[in-house]
Parts: sequence; C-alpha cells; structure tokens
Amino acid sequence: MKAMILAAGYGTRLRPLTDKKPKALMPVVNRPIISRNIEFLKRFGVSEILVNAHHHAQQISEYLAGGRPFGQRVDVRFEPEILGTGGGIKNAADFLDQAPFVVINSDILTDIDLGPVYEHHRKSKAIATLVLHDCEPFNQIQIDGRGAVVDIARARSAERLAFTGIHIIEPRLLAHIPSGGFSDIIDCYQDLIRTGEFIGAFQAKGHYWHDIGTVSRYVGVNREFLGLATVTGRGCQVDPTARLEEWAVVGPESRLDEGVEIKRSILWEKVRVRAGVKVVDSIVTSNQEVQRDLTSEIL
Repeated sequence: MKAMILAAGYGTRLRPLTDKKPKALMPVVNRPIISRNIEFLKRFGVSEILVNAHHHAQQISEYLAGGRPFGQRVDVRFEPEILGTGGGIKNAADFLDQAPFVVINSDILTDIDLGPVYEHHRKSKAIATLVLHDCEPFNQIQIDGRGAVVDIARARSAERLAFTGIHIIEPRLLAHIPSGGFSDIIDCYQDLIRTGEFIGAFQAKGHYWHDIGTVSRYVGVNREFLGLATVTGRGCQVDPTARLEEWAVVGPESRLDEGVEIKRSILWEKVRVRAGVKVVDSIVTSNQEVQRDLTSEIL
C-alpha cells in the first residue's frame, strides 16, 4: 500500500511557530509529528510514502532523508508554488500504482485502525472514502443511510460528522482533479457528489484524534501526551537545582542553569535558560537563549 502525507501548507494558524519549522516538523514530546504519522502508516502495511512540501521544504527533506531513519522509502515532492490538497494529490500521479492509496494530513495524530477502513473502501466500490467521526465543533459532513457523503458544508452542524483528515482514494479520481495549478480536494469531492459519483464514508469510533492546527491545540496535544509528567531530550544539561513542574518538555541538547523553573511549557531543541529564570505557560523555539522570565509567551 502507498500513502501520501500532505505537508506543503504554511501553517498560518500556528504562527509564529511555523516561522521556524514547518507544521509537519512540530515536535510533540520531542518527536516531530510527521515521524509519528509515518510510524502510524507503517503499522498498517504502508510500504511507500510521498510527502509534498513547500514551506520550509528543505527542513522536511533533510529530516526525512529519503526514509532512512524509518527503514522504508519516503520521498519528498517539492512544490515551487503550493498546489493545494487537490493539486498536490494530482501531482503525485507518477508515484501511484493501480491500488487505492491513503492520504493523511500532516497536522493530525490518531490511532484509527486503517485495516477496517481499507477493507470497507474496497467493498464499497467508492471512488474515495473519507474517514469521519463525531468531533464537535468540526462536524461539517453529511452522510446518507447507505454511507455516502452527500454534502460537505462550510457551516458546521451537530447532525453532521467531522473529517479526520484521512481518505482512501482510487487512482481514477485523479482524472477529476484540474491540472496545472491550485485546487482543493474538497471542491473535487463536491463536484463528484453533484454528478452522482459515490464518495464513501467510514465512521471511526473508540479512537484518539488530535489536530495541532493552532498554537493552543499544539500545546494541548503535548500536555495530553505527557499527562502530569516531564521529559528531557537527549544531550540535555539540567542543573540539580533546576525544577520542572506539573508538565514540561525540554528539547534535545538544551541547558537549564541553576535555579531555573520550567512549568507547563515546551522548549524545543538547543535552548539555554539562564540562572534563576522562570518559564511558565510558554513555548521556546529552537536555539534560543532565555535571559528573562517568560509567562504565556512564545519566544
């Protein structure tokens, strides 16, 4: 099975974090989200992965290193101009074979079992199957009694379901995506629904799912993964008098000097916090030296 991870976007709702790193490389408890997504896909037999990239594309390419850190092939497809979710998928045509393939957004974390999803898709004969769940306030998709998507509204409603960011797509769908520029896969789905094409739905239940599309959600995912715990990355230097309280993530090769206090905060890699400084409810990005107290800030 092949898969595509959509990672070309600017991540504007995550700024200023995405000024430093692309959304796909946002560290969740010291591990980039794309690494977690690749391991997720591998568990379900995905053997080849294509990642589209534009914003900070070189960082993504260097991190993935052709897939060597993951023991499988992972290619990066650079988009000089962002093609959108539809255009990015269309641009992957030469990567695909005749089998259905998985597409997943780069800003989600989940443990949804893709095995039943894939089997459901094959049996349904749908041109694409969207994995849905009940997740207010994101419920925008209406399905009918036979499990077909009949509307994808911009407005949200409790009677609808939310898109998880995972689809199973037949290669023949690519013929319906416009060539040569930006396009949105949701617009393509809407067009196909209007012409009577079967867009399937699979409702997932009993799973976890997180979207890190905003700063608050990014912080929330780290907090939930940690619980009431603290983590320090490899190569950290932590003075014995430094304190990590409630929950905290300290990135690799960081240094906490004497009397430092880190509380409910995330430090990326190679951060130095000077003696006596307190960092509370804050995020400190890569290669920063913190010389003053921080409260509810991003540095």
